Formats: sequence, C-alpha cells, structure tokens
Amino acid sequence: MAREAIEQKQREALGRSAPFTLAEERRSFRERLLLEMGLPYAGLDSLDHRGPLQWQDAAREPAAEHPWDGRGPLTLSLKDALQLGAKESRQYQEAKESLFREALDYLGEKDAFETSYAGTLSTLFSLDRSGDPSTSGLETGASASVSRRLKAGALLSTRLGIDLVRLLTPGSDSNLGVFADASINLPLLRGAGRDIHTEPLTQAERDLLYAVWNFERFRGDFTVDLARDYLGVLESLSRLEIAEASYRALVQAGRRAGRLFTAGRIEGIQVDQAYQDELRARNAWISAGQDYQRRLDAFKNLLGLPTDAEVLPERRVLADLFVPGRELLVDEEPPRAPGEAPLKASDPVSLRAPVLRRGGALETDPEKAVAVALDRRLDLRVQQGRIYDSRRRMLVAADALDADLAFRAAARAGDRRSLATGALEDAVLRPERGQYSAGLELDFPFERTAEALAYRESFVDFQAAVRDFQRLEDEVKAQVREGLRNLLEFGESIRIQAKAVELARRRVESTELFLQAGRAQMRDLLEAQEDLITARNAHSAAQVAYLVAELVLQRDMGTLEVGEDGNWKTTLKDDGFDDDR
Repeated sequence: MAREAIEQKQREALGRSAPFTLAEERRSFRERLLLEMGLPYAGLDSLDHRGPLQWQDAAREPAAEHPWDGRGPLTLSLKDALQLGAKESRQYQEAKESLFREALDYLGEKDAFETSYAGTLSTLFSLDRSGDPSTSGLETGASASVSRRLKAGALLSTRLGIDLVRLLTPGSDSNLGVFADASINLPLLRGAGRDIHTEPLTQAERDLLYAVWNFERFRGDFTVDLARDYLGVLESLSRLEIAEASYRALVQAGRRAGRLFTAGRIEGIQVDQAYQDELRARNAWISAGQDYQRRLDAFKNLLGLPTDAEVLPERRVLADLFVPGRELLVDEEPPRAPGEAPLKASDPVSLRAPVLRRGGALETDPEKAVAVALDRRLDLRVQQGRIYDSRRRMLVAADALDADLAFRAAARAGDRRSLATGALEDAVLRPERGQYSAGLELDFPFERTAEALAYRESFVDFQAAVRDFQRLEDEVKAQVREGLRNLLEFGESIRIQAKAVELARRRVESTELFLQAGRAQMRDLLEAQEDLITARNAHSAAQVAYLVAELVLQRDMGTLEVGEDGNWKTTLKDDGFDDDR
C-alpha cells in the first residue's frame, strides 16, 4: 500500500512514476563482492540483511546486475556507478526509507477515516460464593462492532452482542442475552468542519508530497556527488600517471646528466640538481598514488561497496564526456596581417573580458537560467507549501479558541446476561422498548490560555515560513549565478591550460635539443619539465571542474532528472536551451 501511495504522489508531483523497492528485498552487490573476491568480513550480518520474517526464505531477488564475470577487478563506467549507487548506497537507501516512512504515516492518518470493524469472543468460568447456596457457571459472549469517523467530524458507532450463560448448579439451565447499541457524536463549534477535522490527514498527505519532492532533489544531489567523486578519482588517476611519467623522465634526465658530466660537458652541480629533482619526483609519485587510493576508497564507500574490493574507474570516461572541449580550445587571438610587425611593449594593451556562450549549452544569460530555476526547483515548491501549511495551522489554532458544542445521540436495546442474572428469562431484542437519548453538550471557553498562546505562535511560524521561502529564493538565484560564473571560469581555464600544455611541451623539446648542443643547462630542462607537469595537471583539473560545474548548475536549475536506475538526463530542451549533446 505504501508503494502505491508513493507512486501516486510521484505522478501528481512529477508527472511520472517508477516502481519503488527497498534494499531488503534482494541480495546486495556488496555481498557478492565479499564472497566472490574472498574479502574478509566480520560476521553473517555483513552478508545477510533479511528481517526475521525472511530468514527462512532463500528466494530473494538477485543482486544488482553488472557484466562482471567474478574474475579480476571490477571496472565501472560512470553509468555503472550511478546504477550501483541507486541500489547499493547506504545514503540512497536511507533516503528511500525516509520517503517510505512518510507514506506509512500518511496511510495511518488515512486509515482513521476508514470503516473500522471489530469482533470479540470470550468464555469465562465464574464462581460466586457470596450467596447461599453458591453458584457457578460458564459465561460466553460474542460481539461485533462497526465504527466510522466522517471527515465532517462525526463519529458513528454501532455494536451487536450475544451472551450465553450456563449455570452449573443442579437443576439450572442456560440463559441467553442479546443487546445492540448505537451512538453518534458530532462537534458543532470547536473541531467542527471538514477542514479542521481532516487537518492531520491533510498535513500527512502534503508531507508525503514534500517527501517525494525532497527525494527527487536528493537524487539530484547524490548524482552530482557521485559523479564528482568518480571524476575526482579519474583526475587523481591522471595526476598519478603524469607523476609517473615525470618521474621516469627525470630518471632519464639524471642519467643524461651523468653521461654529460662524465664527458666533461656539464658541472657536477647540475648532476646534483637533476638527482634532487628526481627525488622530488619520486616523492610526488608516491603522494599521487596514495591520494588516488584514498579517493578510490572514498568513492567505493559512497557506493556502499567494500573499500578493500578491487574496483576501478573506466579511464576513457573523461574523454568521452568532455564534448565542449573542442570548442573551448578555439584560439581567439585576433589575426595579424601578413608581414605585420609584432606589437611594441609600449603599445596600448586591450584586455578581452571572458564571455559566455563559448562551448557548453548551459552557458546562457543569468536572467534566463534564474527564471528556469525559480520555475523548476522542487525545494522552492516545498517551501511554498510550508507557507500554505502555516496558514492552515493558523485557522486550526483559531478554531481551538471556540467553545465545545457537540450533538450526542445514543440508542440501546436488549439486555446482557451474566452469572448474577443467569436465572432470568432469555433477553429479547425489542427496539420499541429500547433506551434512547439525544442532546447538546456545551463547554464554555473560560480557560483557553494554552490555545491563545498557540494561536499567537502560529502567526510567528507563518512569518518565519515566509522568510524561509524568501531566503531560499535568494539562495537559488545566487547558486545559479555562481554556477554560470564557474562555467565561465573553468571554460577559460581549459583554453588557457591547453595552450600552456602545448607551450610547455615545445619548451621541453627545444630545451632538450639546446642541452645536447651545449646551449642550455640541466636546470633549464628540469624547469621546463616541471612546468609541463603543472600545466597538464591544471588542464585535467579544469576539465573535471567544468564537467562537475555543468552537473551542479543543472541540479541548481532543477533540470537534472534522475531515473530510478540512477542515470540522469537533462530537460534543457524543454526549457528553451539548445542542447545537442
């Protein structure tokens, strides 16, 4: 029932729904890795998360599927990581459970307005020794009742029962009792009316709606965090590979310096410089390796996988994802006419400010991006709903100040039988000889201090809800504007660092030739190689930063739509953006 309620609210809130499942209904991929990779674990609870009702049921759904043959390390693409995160991550499962609890609370409030049925059956042996002679017997009773609370506030209930008393004293026989009663309680002032009486149900339903929106928002946050960590691992791997290549190059440079020193072409101090840089490169290589392992462990922990499992990212993902790079690398230097002399140092310097629309589809005017965010941000809708909730609570608090006036009516017919009345004749259900009552009950509101304080507090809560909405609205605008600035900065950085990499590469090549010709020193080559490492690392970092900034901006604009399997798609075209990627 809770799943159906969630899917219904998803259709109402998002215009779409997806099957909702919890992790306890299947084997975890974590369990598969622990067993098939032969990893250590503390106990059976590390493997089995079935509840008491499932311990004897071995037929669970299989673990999350992945094309891993169980041999060697597990290589994950970004898509694989997103799918595993949606099924294995502990944070993700906790968010799903929070949504599920809201659905249970809503169903509990809804059940209060459903027809309630109850039935009892009892048998009792009784012995009464207060008289002379003493009496004993069996008292058997059965009753059935029906009650219904109407949304207008009325409480209706009816009951029908039968008593059977069998005296065990000599010469005694059985005796039958039958009875029926009904009642109605209808508030007329305080607590009267559909809006007041159904307020808990209304709030529970809206809380479920907010939970659906918050869960959708969480999925966007989780997707961004996971993609950021995944790309961070790739960036760290790239730094490790660059550090390794640099270390190898500096080892070769040291060997070259030794041969040149032996040949008398350079001084010994240059050999020491080369060896010192080689040691520095080794230290950087070791640090880069440990940083890569550290980031990889954190990523596996975010996925909910064992940190000692052999899990690797797919190296080609970064190149496949970074489509805007080709456009961002366009050189914008104004062309000079053939034969034109280079500019003098004293010539005026004209600086070109960076501009948007250099590559990515999200690089647009801030006004347009902010308008889309204000229309699509789900947390803004939640906060707007909180304002509506606070208005309703003010009405409920005002209603609590009224007097209690209720209409009450009751009817009863027949008689009950017990050991004390077992000697009487059988009871007969005769409505014309029943007992009936009806009337009004008024409780004057002489003391309403607590209610008056709650009423004043509801005004304060309303003003706070309005301020919270306004604060969030300004934060949304600031986040979108900051996201656009990040795209501009990182896009420029990609272009600049790409040029820096090319210049540093040419500088290393030319310095090596000059060193062989005796026109440069070893220090020149070492500095050129260090600059090349710095430029390559900066270019890789800028690429990752741009990709993450795009995802963050889509999340902050509310255009990042995440499916049940964890994969995302953008709704940019629906909002007027030109996105052909």
